[in-house]
Amino acid sequence: MSIWGKLIGGAAGLALGGPIGALIGIMIGHAFVDVAVDRLRTPEADKRQVAFTIAAIALAAKMARADGHAGDEEFQAFRRLFQVDPREEANVTRFYNLARKSVDGFEAYARQAAQLFGEGSPILEDLLDALFLIARADGYVTDDEMAYLETVGTLLGFKGGAFARIRSRHVASHPDDPYVILGVEPGASMADVRTAYRKLVKQHHPDRHIAAGVPTEFIRVAEQRMAAINAAYRTLVAQEEAA
Repeated sequence: MSIWGKLIGGAAGLALGGPIGALIGIMIGHAFVDVAVDRLRTPEADKRQVAFTIAAIALAAKMARADGHAGDEEFQAFRRLFQVDPREEANVTRFYNLARKSVDGFEAYARQAAQLFGEGSPILEDLLDALFLIARADGYVTDDEMAYLETVGTLLGFKGGAFARIRSRHVASHPDDPYVILGVEPGASMADVRTAYRKLVKQHHPDRHIAAGVPTEFIRVAEQRMAAINAAYRTLVAQEEAA
């Protein structure tokens, strides 16, 4: 079953509680926040996939208002990025609109995602990457959107250099960005650059993220991240060869 089928079915969200579980409960017309976990038999992998998906929808929907303009560009970017099955578009649209109107602030969704997946984990890096890609849907990231992303990043466990590394994959602003993307000091030796690159390739292999709970429908996030990492590495290799 696709992640959208699991999402609309709702069962995988019943044991989640918090704003994520509440949003699923609202969608299927019931309040499941207080349902006992031992009454549920949903596979753990399904619950993780549903939790990731709801967090992505909720945080993307909240970000749509971050710059004071709740346009349609962000949702259309979400649809393209996350491969929404045309048969499920109406249901996903309802989830998105419910999340945008939810009384829970974006901080609540971000905090629950951090609790579920562990602060600073690779799966949460997927989530933050996805939000950057959606923010760029209209061609740029506004100051208000960047402030939103930085706050979400902090709540997910990406502060300082960790956030800068992710930001540099999406918003190029400095000649040192290739080094920042690879997580090495500017001017680092090529040996260090290669070591960092190989580590990132291994860490961010799509199969590892799917095993951690990222639905296969979200694989474009991993693909675009690896494209940015590869581009940064090629840039530094070219600079070394030209020196």
